[in-house]
Amino acid sequence: MTVRILAILMAGAAFTAPLGAQEGSKPASPATIAAQREAAAALPRDGTRDAEFAARGFLATRADPVIRDARGQPVWNLDAYAFVEGDPPATVHPSLWRHMRYLKRHGLFEVADGIWQVRGFDLSNMTVIRGETGWIVIDPLTTKEVAEAALELVNETLGERPVVAVIYSHSHADHFGGVRGVASAEDVAEGRVAVIAPEHFMEEAASENVLAGGAMQRRAAYQFGAGLGPSDTGQMGSGIGMAVSRGTITLIAPTDTIRTTGETRVVDGVPLEFQIVSGSEAPSELNVYIAPQRTFLAAEIATCTMHNILTPRGAKVRDTRAWARFLDEAATQYAPKSDIVISSHCWPQFGREAGTDWLTAQRDNYRYLHDQTVRRMNRGATMDEIAEEVTLPPQLAEEWSAHGYYGTYSHNSKAIYQYYLGWYDAVPANLHPHPPVDRARRMVEALGGAGRVTALARAAMAEGDYRWSSDLLQQLVFAEPGNAAAKRLLADSYEQQGYQSESAIWRNQFLVAANELRNGHADNFRTQSNDLIAAVPTGLLLDSAATRYDPAKMAEKGVAVRFDLTDRQESALLEANRSVMIARMGDEETVPDVVVTGPRQLVLGLLFLKLPLAQMKAAGLSTEGDEGALEALLGALDPMPDGFDIVTP
Repeated sequence: MTVRILAILMAGAAFTAPLGAQEGSKPASPATIAAQREAAAALPRDGTRDAEFAARGFLATRADPVIRDARGQPVWNLDAYAFVEGDPPATVHPSLWRHMRYLKRHGLFEVADGIWQVRGFDLSNMTVIRGETGWIVIDPLTTKEVAEAALELVNETLGERPVVAVIYSHSHADHFGGVRGVASAEDVAEGRVAVIAPEHFMEEAASENVLAGGAMQRRAAYQFGAGLGPSDTGQMGSGIGMAVSRGTITLIAPTDTIRTTGETRVVDGVPLEFQIVSGSEAPSELNVYIAPQRTFLAAEIATCTMHNILTPRGAKVRDTRAWARFLDEAATQYAPKSDIVISSHCWPQFGREAGTDWLTAQRDNYRYLHDQTVRRMNRGATMDEIAEEVTLPPQLAEEWSAHGYYGTYSHNSKAIYQYYLGWYDAVPANLHPHPPVDRARRMVEALGGAGRVTALARAAMAEGDYRWSSDLLQQLVFAEPGNAAAKRLLADSYEQQGYQSESAIWRNQFLVAANELRNGHADNFRTQSNDLIAAVPTGLLLDSAATRYDPAKMAEKGVAVRFDLTDRQESALLEANRSVMIARMGDEETVPDVVVTGPRQLVLGLLFLKLPLAQMKAAGLSTEGDEGALEALLGALDPMPDGFDIVTP
């Protein structure tokens, strides 16, 4: 039995949309055309550096652009963005169009003698180092299928060698999920393949997004453009890559752990030095200095775009000051001895001066954003005011990688404010406002009714003020969810905001909203990963189950259920009353009403999929005691979250 709960574990981890324009999409409005011209005029001189660096070292790519899984289903299309050529259309921000011209490149690229990267096979890059006897792979992409295809390309082009080591740069799935495409668990267990990762990798890789996974999954559909086809009126990448592959996410536990900056390893004859940068872009992360080739891998603390301090799909806010500090360390300690700087997204920087300047500009970008946000925060500005005032300064805007194709100054400055002060702006009117639907009804009434709000919105759209028209129409849609004309007009307004967005993920969010207003929201794409599920601690899974507990459905007496997990030699107790459900591991004191015995997978089937007890008993579970108590507990658990409305109430 397969337990389909990866939606909890990896929120929205695999979206690859089909080709084609969006149903109902409109052309760019005159206001958007004018905005794109103004944006183009303000961009820095293009130069040749990015074009040259993105193409340098190209060796080969796949003859068949479509990568398929074992069932023949497509998981990736290398040519999905082949349409991005020539001048930008009016429906795409000119800076984003330029960015995608370089980001869409795919294939095997030589970085230095003995170092290669496979780019464009997923959201991230796979880096390959030639050791004395085999390949050292850094970041084996998101899914098994694309990782297999990437390694096949390496072996076909460079000559077949075994993989002798895998290095995970950090705890996000696009940097480890394809590991079984390049190595087997048996080879790792028998010592033929080493797996190296930063400290706390397993707990962070398995546990991120567990408790808030339902909300993150739905929000991630917006961030990554679920349901949008790559096109000039649809999805235009994700800022740090094109999209995320659809295949099988896997995980093999590390055999070696890096704990401190400066630690070294000799891996298959290749000396490596590590910089620990945990707490910046990921809670467990490292960079790698490859000494023989004087090459520094900056993992994901530096890429071809500003990153997210708080990703729109939802996460814990990242520490911008620490991020800048790690970049400073990289720029001053590793860049001076590096002839090449690479990362796990985008293209390399060739030359010591280029690499140092690039890392320095990235450092200054995050530090400027942090310090200027905090400066205004301490003078009383709110997060919304700061987001208007703190923008990319001209001296940094000359560096294309400082632009916000993924994260933006706007939402990142709000994240920094939240990091220090939280959501409340100290204005009492915002301390206890009406909830959205009630507020919307009052607002529409105060403005003179639906007709008046519609007229105001149309006037704003005619002037090109789509921020205001979207604000007005969102109020109207929440006040009158059956108002089809308001939905259509709001979709048009959101669409123009998407077209004008330099950030790929802002574009995705506006265009997904427009698509859902016009066509309804489709089921979110889901995948599964037995490896990730197995890696999540049982106690954390039970805490997650407790967030679906409805105490109103529990009898006055309450229940206590013990689970003896035979395959993991674990014992867990769930104690539920009229208020909460508490999970305790190894509780030998509490006398349970019923004991459930069997493998963890079947217990998860009960708690998460809510499969019938009789079915689970037939599969191998056993019970001793009051089965009614178990049924009462299961009956008080909500079903797994299955999407919710965002742009409608």
